[in-house]
Amino acid sequence: MARAFVIHLHTGHGPAHYDLMIEQGEALATWQVPHSPVESRPGDACAARRLPDHRKAYLTYEGPVSRGRGQVERIDRGTCELWETGEQVWRFRLTGERLAGEFELCREVDEDWTLRRIS
Repeated sequence: MARAFVIHLHTGHGPAHYDLMIEQGEALATWQVPHSPVESRPGDACAARRLPDHRKAYLTYEGPVSRGRGQVERIDRGTCELWETGEQVWRFRLTGERLAGEFELCREVDEDWTLRRIS
């Protein structure tokens, strides 16, 4: 079953970063990453930080974030085919307007993960 995903560029609240959000039930599972997955190549990996789930409204939202937490700009959106979701690893394929590729998120410690582009 295809699910939705979105990638936001989040600026104006700490260092600029990207938020990768994947539809999971009634919310969006969210990871903060320092580099754009859209610009990544197979074999690239970067740190990822698991954030609290976000509302599904973020699938289409761009603009200011509540409580003065900066701005978000949508970089890409599309569908996500999830192959594995668990406490330690997520494996999936993203097919967006700009991005198409296979990825995995591997948990390191607590909320620290690694996002790796497979293809």
